[in-house]
Amino acid sequence: MPSAGERQPTDAVQARLEAVTPLALAICTALQEQVQRLGFPPGAVEIGDPLAAAYHLAPDPASGEHSLLGEWRDPRGQKQGGLVFHADGSFFVEYDIIRSHPRRPGWFVEAVNAWGRGDDIRAEPRLLPMVA
Repeated sequence: MPSAGERQPTDAVQARLEAVTPLALAICTALQEQVQRLGFPPGAVEIGDPLAAAYHLAPDPASGEHSLLGEWRDPRGQKQGGLVFHADGSFFVEYDIIRSHPRRPGWFVEAVNAWGRGDDIRAEPRLLPMVA
């Protein structure tokens, strides 16, 4: 049973989630590949399962249509990432890494992001210089 702050999936949310599940899995694979390219050891950073995120529908201010929004949270309830699937087939997914870059001293990996439309998945890390 979901906690008080967790959203109950409705039939509309469940239907949208089922429709985007293959894409969501492919996106998470692309994000995991970005983590591996950065040089993190296998298993050191695992991208969340898109089916484990909590989802709801929300109107998109640009189009007025409903987008499917998901959030990953850690065991303490802190947000770890988000997924947005728009009605037009575009998407944006972000997953927090929040670790020092394994190969580039002085750099910090804040997150990995993916965006695109349909099967066109673009992904990249978001890096920040570390302050001394």
